[in-house]
Amino acid sequence: MAAAAAEGTAKKSGGEMTVVRGLDVARYMGRWYEIASVPSFFQPRDGRNTRATYALQEDGATVDVLNETWSKGKRDYIEGTAYKADPASDEAKLKVKFYLPPFLPIIPVVGDYWVLYVDDDYQYAIVGEPRRKNLWILCRKTSIDEEVYNQLVERAREEGYDVSKLHRTPQDDPPPESDAAPTDTKGVWWFKSLFGK
Repeated sequence: MAAAAAEGTAKKSGGEMTVVRGLDVARYMGRWYEIASVPSFFQPRDGRNTRATYALQEDGATVDVLNETWSKGKRDYIEGTAYKADPASDEAKLKVKFYLPPFLPIIPVVGDYWVLYVDDDYQYAIVGEPRRKNLWILCRKTSIDEEVYNQLVERAREEGYDVSKLHRTPQDDPPPESDAAPTDTKGVWWFKSLFGK
């Protein structure tokens, strides 16, 4: 189906958010670069080159998720899966499941992943969740036109987000390769994130 871009009108912080309907999941797959975010607790506070890569499994319903970021010269990552919260709904309300801590993945953590906006060409996206605690502005490229960015921020504001909490994510161009830096295999970044570092 063609993407349905969310049309925003000013909303109160407690009102219902507009979610994309008829998301073309196949077109949404691939790599997205984080341009700005109100990050989740397990993201390193000093992360750069943060990105997400999505791949649709053979069942056509489950998505493999790879989130990567670079912190203090090391690559940090976490893997998980995503799936529609209600398979019968055409709303882009997904659940994302990760296992923590990353070095001994035994504790399942499930979060909401709501696609609030995607442009017709699937080049820009806004992702949020119902509590309005986390927000991500994503782009297929490492940089974004400032006018487009401001329009996306305004859309998020209209959905009730406090956009003053948005943090711009540094992105290198060209972006680093996944194997171009040592990988943190001990999960040090995860422990630091618990203390807001």
